[in-house]
Amino acid sequence: MARILVADDDVDIRELVEFKLSTLGHDVVAVADGGAALDACRAERPDLAVLDVMMPGVSGLDAIREIRADAALADLPVILLTARAQESDVETGFDSGADDYITKPFSPRELASRVQALLSRSG
Repeated sequence: MARILVADDDVDIRELVEFKLSTLGHDVVAVADGGAALDACRAERPDLAVLDVMMPGVSGLDAIREIRADAALADLPVILLTARAQESDVETGFDSGADDYITKPFSPRELASRVQALLSRSG
């Protein structure tokens, strides 16, 4: 299955996402902030990244911009998972380079479906 990076500063959300994706057979790497997400992506490129928008230090939006600017990671599928549900937030997310945008609270089943859809498109 796929190697998926999950970055969220909320440990409960991070563990929920990690658990859901692991039960589907994915190899999940979970980190607590955008800086760690970037380090993990550069150390061993994942097949997909799920990033929270609001994290301390490097935000999900900052991380996605750096990912898109890095030639080795530019085509990495990224899902933003965030509590920011305003239309302008969604627009900013897609403008930053997100492939998908999921708002919290979210259905773990829906997240799994969207992860599968992105992986099948990029595979």
